[in-house]
Order: sequence, then structure tokens, then C-alpha cells
Amino acid sequence: MAKIWRFSRHDEQQVRSLSAGLRISPLMAQVLIARGYESSSQVQEFLEAKLVDMHQPELVPGLNEAANRILAAVENGRRITIYGDYDADGVCATSILWHCLKLLGANVDYYIPSRLEEGYGLNKGSIQELHEADPERLLISVDCGITSIEEANLAKELGLELIITDHHQFCDELPAAAVVVHPRLPGSEYPFGDLCGAAVAFKLAWRLCQLKGDGQKATPRMREFLLSAMGLAALATITDVVPLHGENRLLVRFGLPALTERPGCGMKALLTLCELQEKKLLEADDVAFNIGPRINAAGRLGQARLAVELLTTENPVRARELAVYLNEMNEMRKKVERKILKHAKEIVDENPEWESAPALVIASTEWHPGVIGIVAARVAEQYSKPTILIAINETTKVGQGSGRTVANLNLHKALTGAEEYLITCGGHEAAAGLKIEEDKIDDFRAAFCNQIQKQLQGDLPEEELWIDAEVRLADCTYNAVRELDRLGPFGERNPRPTFAATRVELAEPPRKMGAGERHLSLTLHQHGKRIKAIAFGRGDWADEIARTNGRLSVSFAVSINSFRGQSSVQLLLKDWKAEEA
Repeated sequence: MAKIWRFSRHDEQQVRSLSAGLRISPLMAQVLIARGYESSSQVQEFLEAKLVDMHQPELVPGLNEAANRILAAVENGRRITIYGDYDADGVCATSILWHCLKLLGANVDYYIPSRLEEGYGLNKGSIQELHEADPERLLISVDCGITSIEEANLAKELGLELIITDHHQFCDELPAAAVVVHPRLPGSEYPFGDLCGAAVAFKLAWRLCQLKGDGQKATPRMREFLLSAMGLAALATITDVVPLHGENRLLVRFGLPALTERPGCGMKALLTLCELQEKKLLEADDVAFNIGPRINAAGRLGQARLAVELLTTENPVRARELAVYLNEMNEMRKKVERKILKHAKEIVDENPEWESAPALVIASTEWHPGVIGIVAARVAEQYSKPTILIAINETTKVGQGSGRTVANLNLHKALTGAEEYLITCGGHEAAAGLKIEEDKIDDFRAAFCNQIQKQLQGDLPEEELWIDAEVRLADCTYNAVRELDRLGPFGERNPRPTFAATRVELAEPPRKMGAGERHLSLTLHQHGKRIKAIAFGRGDWADEIARTNGRLSVSFAVSINSFRGQSSVQLLLKDWKAEEA
């Protein structure tokens, strides 16, 4: 489905005034105004945000009581077990809290459930086993647990003290844990509700360090730890794709330098493997496309515990071994994804009646449940429809599903409306997971499509592409890109500025690149200016663009591509249109 380009309107006088007043380029002023920063004070507050602008941790609902319970357990020598999730957010959250409790002298270990065998969230069998092994232990969940109602009830019945820390969408009923820590609890006045799980764990670690200091300030040693831990919180914030505004932007802005300035053994090994060890300042894209996927790959293929070990080990030799192994798993994950994506498209082609459906629900017994979420995102993008992929276990006849959405359609709301056909479901507006019996899939597909149709109110979703400004390719200079980088770090809800250029020509034929020819490489030409462009995951555009004999209109973001010591401006192509002759 073609995207609809929406151009932000600009008041030329306002652009000139902001540009002159702050000594920034008119292009920078245009982008800032397009994003709602219209006065000099608003712009300065955004561009010059400081670490001290972060909210105090005790403001997070439940956090102060949780910190006091944890410190009491440390002082009494009780075993503390961190129950983490298996994605990069959960891995980082587990690692942050483990490092903190070790620093406090706690008897601490961690438990990471198997994605394939135990699934998401707290698990009754695991809670039973942990209780039997040590009924006096304190169990702390990170990045999971807010929907684990029955599991929390079991812990309460057993007398197992449970603290839940999470950030996901909760149900009408909250779990009966000793304490629930969540930035968006009902009645909460916490100023920022979009923290990821590792950021909540970081806040908890921050409060623990405060209390072990003078009550408000951590000791120098603990402060050094917190600055290092902020790097892991930044990593998780980027990989969990939470909105990069407010406190999240601060975490990433000040956390990214910590990944290179204060890395542990494991992070050093990972940076070396990704060839990022010489980079003075990491960008969010370095995490999103290099570091994050390698950590996530471990959990997707059932080995998340190894990712936690990588981020907690102090043995350089072991760190290198683990980094190499995670890299191998990531390569395996990419191969599996390509195979599933090809198969999913074939299934869609075999069901032409789905073309008019408002959503896609695709199932197979041949898929690996750990990687279907990424593939669901690619299918959703290609067909411009909310998509759920379901991997069916041939033995149990139960499917694990993962979904992604488009055009601001609420996936969680649609799943909730069709939950009578599901065993379980959870997630948020943009991404969600589920379990379903195989014989209920057809009924669920109909109900889910009906829920999406209600949100559409009869209209098909329109993919909108908001463009900050129209430019010439000659405007995309190295200095202009570096100035625009001040708007970063870039990510969810704070994307790189998107521009459009018209009357653009191909300087060379389009070229497919990468494994499976997934990506597209172009060289564009306009008014004597040549510039390279790349479109990730859009190798399918190559033949279409090659068939256009005339000029193009292109929309894109701009970045600096550094390779073997050389830096150059590169366009990140988002969409294109053939211009009429």
C-alpha cells in the first residue's frame, strides 16, 4: 500500500526568528518547529536537557517499599533471586539489579525462564521449584510479572515473598505480590510512564544506592556503578523500542557514552566483535542494529541465561567465548527469519481471500516460536496490515503467536476483544504475544479481524509518512547532518528528521545487497549532486525503481556512514514515487 506523504507546514518568519535567535540553520529550525518546539526556551530545554532532570526514583509507585524490603533481606543474609525476562530488556534489567545487589554484599542469583518451554512471565512450576529449594528466599521479577495473577497467588499461598517490577500493560486485577513496582499503576502521579523494564530496575538500583549512602546521595563507588548501569538501561530502552522522549531520551543520551567509557568485560567483548570498540560515541543505531540483536538472539533461541552471564562475568576469556557464541546464534536467527518470511508470504499468496481482510493471522507447524515476532513486523510492513504469526507445536497442538501492528491500530485492544479463543495474551499497542489451541485459530482469525475492522470504522488503514521539510540533495551536507544529530538520540517517537526531494535521477542502476538480497543500494543525482542511499529490507524495490525511466521523488532520513576511517553522508530511503514525465 502506498504511503501518504504529509508535509509539515512552516511559517517562514518563525523559522527565520528561531534560526537567528539560537544561531541554528534554517533547516534545523524547520525540523524543530515541525516537532512542536516553537520557542527558544522550548528548544533550549530539549537540546540542553541535563541528567539532573531525571525524576527521583522514590516517585515510582511501590519502589520505596521494594527497596526497603530488599535491603532488609540483604542485611538478614537471605537469598535473593532475580526472575528476569528473556529479551534484551529483561537481560539488561537482570544484569543491572544483579550488579547492584552484589555491590551491596547480597546473596543473589538469577533465574531466566526458557522462552520455548516456559513462555513469557512468571511460571508456576518455576515458583514451586524456587520455593522448595529455599522457602526463605526473596523473589524479584524484572520486566515481567504484572499479568501473572495466578502465579503471584501461588507465591502468596506458599509464603514466598515476591516483588514484581514491570512496565507492561496490566490487567483489571493486579497481582497479589508483596510489592508491585510499576510507573503507571492506577492512581500513580509518576511524571513519566514509558520506562522500559531495565529502566525500572535502574530506578530501583538507584534508590538502593541512595539508601545505602546518606539516604539521598550514593557513595562514590555506587555512583560509579550507577553511571555504568545507565549504559545497560540505555541499551534496553533502545532495543525495547519504547518512546525516546522525556526520561527515556535522557537515559539514552547519557547512557550511550557509558557503554564505551565504563563497559564491563562482556560489553567490551561485544563491542570488539561488532567492530565498535574504537568508536568514541555510540549512536542509538549501533545498539539497535548491532549490539541489541545479538543479546536478543540468545533469548529467541532459548539461551537468554548466557546473555546475562555475558553482561555479568568478570572473566575476559569467558566474555569473549560468550560474545562469539551469541554472534553465531544471531547469524542462525537471521537465517531462520528469512526462511519463515518466505514461507509466510507463500501462505498469504495461497489465500487470495485474505487480500481484503483488515489483518493477517498466519500459522504453521514449521516455524521457530522465538523469531516470529521480527518476521511478523516485516509481514505487517509489507502488507500494511496488523499481523500475527503463530508457531504451532505439533505435539501439544498449541501455538505461540507474536503480533505487530501498523497505522496506530491497537493490537492489545484487538487481542483483548478476541481473547475468548486464546489461552493467554499480553503485550501493548504495537506488539503482543499469545497462546492458542490449533483448532481455535480460524475462529480467532475471524474475531481478530473483526476487532481491527471496528477500529478502522470501515476504512482501510492509511500509512502516513510525515515529512519535516522539502530539501535539495545539496542541502544534505556533513555539517548539516551533524547539527541535526543534536536532536537525537533517535528512535521510537523521536525519529531522524524525514525529508523529501523531487526531480531526483538515478546515477546508477539500483542494486540489491546483503544476505538474501534483502537491502537496496542506490546512487542518486540532482543538480550536480551525487549521493548514496540505502533502504534496509527493501530489496524488492530494486526492480520497480529500475523500470522507472523518469525522475523520482524520494523521502529519506540522513546519517553519517563511517567505514574504515572514512565518513560520508548517506540517505536512509523511506519511500519513493515515480514522477510523471
